Amino acid sequence: MFLTGFAALAVMPLLPVAARDLDGVGLYPLVAGAFVAASLLGGVLGGAWADLGGARRPLTAGLVLTVVTLLVSATSTTIWQLVLGRFTDGIAAGLVAVSVNAAIGQSYPDHLRARALSLMSACWIVPSLAGPPLAGFVAASWSWRVVFFGVAGFTLIPAAAAVLLLRQQPGQPGASQGPGSPEASVRRPALPATVAVSVAAALTQYGVSAFNAWHAVCASVGVVLLVAFAPKLLPPHTWRAGGGLPATVLLRALTSGAFFTLEAFVPLMLSTARHVPGVVTGFAFTGAALAWAGASWVQGRLQNRVPRHRLVAIGAAIMAAAVAVAALCTIPAVPPAAAVSSMAMAAVGMGLATPSLTLLSLAHTPADRQGYASGAMQTSQSLGQTLVLAVTSALFTAVSAASTSRLPAFAGAYALLILPIAGAACLAGRTRVADAGHHDASGSSVATAEEQLR
Repeated sequence: MFLTGFAALAVMPLLPVAARDLDGVGLYPLVAGAFVAASLLGGVLGGAWADLGGARRPLTAGLVLTVVTLLVSATSTTIWQLVLGRFTDGIAAGLVAVSVNAAIGQSYPDHLRARALSLMSACWIVPSLAGPPLAGFVAASWSWRVVFFGVAGFTLIPAAAAVLLLRQQPGQPGASQGPGSPEASVRRPALPATVAVSVAAALTQYGVSAFNAWHAVCASVGVVLLVAFAPKLLPPHTWRAGGGLPATVLLRALTSGAFFTLEAFVPLMLSTARHVPGVVTGFAFTGAALAWAGASWVQGRLQNRVPRHRLVAIGAAIMAAAVAVAALCTIPAVPPAAAVSSMAMAAVGMGLATPSLTLLSLAHTPADRQGYASGAMQTSQSLGQTLVLAVTSALFTAVSAASTSRLPAFAGAYALLILPIAGAACLAGRTRVADAGHHDASGSSVATAEEQLR
C-alpha cells in the first residue's frame, strides 16, 4: 500500500508533462480517465479471484502487473501507449486494493480490522510528503520517464517477495475448491459486463471534457452502457439503498465521488481563478493526505465505542462543511487559504467514513464472499468518482461558457456536491449492523448477508 500511494502521488503530477512530450495533450482526459476506468475491471476480477482462492494470488498478480505496466508507460513513444500503460496500471491497482481489503477480512479478527485499515491509510503519509517534490525534481533533472522506471524498480522488490512468499498453502483460504466447498458457489460477475462498465467509464470521462458533437456522442454512449451494465456488478437494491451491504456500497460511491471531485476542483480554482502559487496547491494535497491518515487513526481507536454507521454520518457532515468552506472561497474577499483548509476538512470526513464503510461491508458479508464485497466496494468507488465528476464537470463547463468569470462556475460545482454528501448523511443509518444476533451462534446475520448477495 505504501508503494501504491507513492506511485500514485509521484506519477499523477507528471502525466500532463508526459502527454505534452508525446504530442497528446488533446487526449489527456483519456490518459487520466483510463486509470479509474480500468480499476473497475481490476476490482471486480480481484474480488472474485480472492473468493475463489484467497487474497494471495490476486495480490501477487497485481504487484507483478504494476511493475510491467510502469515499464510500458516509461517506454511510451506515443500517447496511445501511455493510455495503454495507465489502463493496465488501473487494473493492477484494482487487484491490489481489493486484495488488501479481502486479506484483512479473511485474516484479521474483527477487533483488529479497524487498526489494520488505519495502518493502510498511514501508508500514504510519507508518499504525500515526499512523492510529488521528489518526482518533480527527478523529472526536471532528467526526464519523466526516469520517475516511471524508478517506481517500477521499487515495486519490483515486493513483487518478487509476493511471488516467492505468498504461495497458497494447504488449509489456507481458498485451498479447497471442490464442488461442495463454499467458494464453489461464489457469485462471479460476468466478464463482458465488467469490460463494458470499464469502457463506459472511460467514454464518459472523455465525453465531458469538451462541448461538441463527438464528445456528446461519447458521453451518451458511456452513460447508456453504465445504466445497462453497472447494476450487474453491484449487490441487488444498491441504487435503492437496501439495508446492509447495498446501502454500504452506495455510500462508498456517494462519499468517494464527492471527495475526489472536490479534490479536482479546489486546485483548479486556486490556480486559475484565485491565482495562488503552485506550492500552495501542493500544501493542499499534503494537508489532505495527513488529515485523512489522522482521522483514520482516530476511527481505529473508536472500536466498540461509536457505532460504525454513526462515524459515516459524522464524516459526511464534516465533508458538507468542507464543501461550504470551498464555496465561500468563490467570494474574492475570502482568503484563498480557506480553500486549502477545505480539502483537509473533507479528508477528515473521508478518514472517518471510508474505513468505517469497509468494515461495515465485511460485517454484512459471509466469510466466503468478502472478496466479492470488496470488489463491489471498489467498483462503487470508481463509479461514484466517474459519475459525480462527469456531472459536475458538465455543469462547470456550461456555466463557464455563459459567464465571463469562472468563480460562478466553481460555486455551482460546489453546490452540486452537497447533494451526494447529504444523501450519504441521510442514508448512513441503513448501513448499520444489528446489535442483536450479529455475533451469536444462530448465524442469522450471515443468512441476511447471503440473501443480500443473492
